[in-house]
Amino acid sequence: MIIEDPPIVHIHSFPPIERHNSSVLILGSIPGKASLQAQQYYAHPRNVFWKIISEILGAKAVNSYEARTSSIVAARIALWDVLKSCRRESSLDCDIEHDTIILNDFASFFRSHPYIHRVCFNGAKAESLYMKLVQPFLQNSSNIEYIRLPSTSPANAAISFDEKLVAWKAIAS
Repeated sequence: MIIEDPPIVHIHSFPPIERHNSSVLILGSIPGKASLQAQQYYAHPRNVFWKIISEILGAKAVNSYEARTSSIVAARIALWDVLKSCRRESSLDCDIEHDTIILNDFASFFRSHPYIHRVCFNGAKAESLYMKLVQPFLQNSSNIEYIRLPSTSPANAAISFDEKLVAWKAIAS
């Protein structure tokens, strides 16, 4: 019997969660399998993104997805991904096939969100993709502060929840 490798899937990110008056943009790389299946940002049960955001904003992490997304929008935080689509075998960023990357349209996003003054990256991969493939081609991006935060992914187990929480408080400062 021949065992075939699972197919590598072309995946697509979600539209941004945002309002015109957003002042902070949080960027991931692209949704993982659990998020794609649920059609929700950071849906993996061990991803601590929503727990951290809830702690910072004083909301309840157990609230519905709609309530959680409403709380970040009310706090003038936008949420999106660097990549619009790519091919990736697993949920790991290291499996992204770089020759298949399509970026989200940040020039249009920043034009329609003039109050964004801080971009926070959920992990090193989101930051490196953005800084290499997006930021050099943006006009008028010098007034934006860029902050890399520790990934909230369960794959980033080397940093404790408390350490992540302290670092992530930068989104509210």
